[in-house]
Amino acid sequence: MAFSNILGQAKALALLDRALHSGRLAHAYLFAGPDGVGKTTVALELAAVLLCRAPREDRPCGVCPGCRKFQSGNHPDLVRIRPEGAAIKIDQIRELKKALSFPPLESRQRVVLLEEVHTMRREAGNSLLKVLEEPPADNILILMGNATGAILDTIVSRCQLIPFAPLPLPLAAEILRIHRPELHEADRSALAALADGCPGQALAFDADGILTVYQKVVTAWLTQGQTEGERVEHALALAVELAETKEGLEPLLALLRIFVKNAMAARAMEDVRPFAPEVLTARERWNLPQLSAKMTAIDLAEQALARNCNRGLTSEVLLLDLFDCGIPWT
Repeated sequence: MAFSNILGQAKALALLDRALHSGRLAHAYLFAGPDGVGKTTVALELAAVLLCRAPREDRPCGVCPGCRKFQSGNHPDLVRIRPEGAAIKIDQIRELKKALSFPPLESRQRVVLLEEVHTMRREAGNSLLKVLEEPPADNILILMGNATGAILDTIVSRCQLIPFAPLPLPLAAEILRIHRPELHEADRSALAALADGCPGQALAFDADGILTVYQKVVTAWLTQGQTEGERVEHALALAVELAETKEGLEPLLALLRIFVKNAMAARAMEDVRPFAPEVLTARERWNLPQLSAKMTAIDLAEQALARNCNRGLTSEVLLLDLFDCGIPWT
């Protein structure tokens, strides 16, 4: 069965598997759902099946010339269109239309993946609409976007909609375990929760270095035996790293919030086995009023960012407060 190695998205996979098995694929699909829930993974898996020369039970064989070229990223009948800068531009759609005027080079059909179609400007969308209204033979278009509301209604109406949804948090955490087995279970769960069940977004947070900075903050935060001067030095040094995360500062604060929340929960529970060792250290080091004060410090930092306060200063004040340096918010 196709897609058997993909976790989650049962409804979407069932629709596509049924179409593959019956040989009644639509000429155009719209994979609609949040970023990071598997739309691109499923689209590539479908493309692998369609470009395989000898599929077995609706799965690519993995050894034919088509499969080898697909695996190397050099298959001439796989076309991927991504935004240039902030949007898919009309020139990209014009080039696509030229390519579609010719038959596939090696396979029975060409597969076109258009990613982030919600970024298309109206002129590009209208140009693509003409392709969808008169689809060229032997081509399958797979459009991917994070919300149908940002896509022209006329485009949506000419595609078969395949809905994608956030994954249950345990399943999202399991996908993170597969990709990042070295992460502690609690960190995987925190990332899954932070990304609202979108493991791709969680991995993006990690790739952007957010998790690394978070772990450095927590490690320094929990270090015992520091003088106040040493704590101030650590706090100010880490504040620079926080400020440099730019777009990542908000999710990093969310991770710190989850950490403190877990520490508070651990103090109220007898069975602390589900919690990471760092959380248990925090549980022993600070009482509930102290942890509540740290949660308030995170709240104030988030409010400061929402008011467009200086990110560097916000980071400094937050970390000085978290590190018990005795410097209050003003």
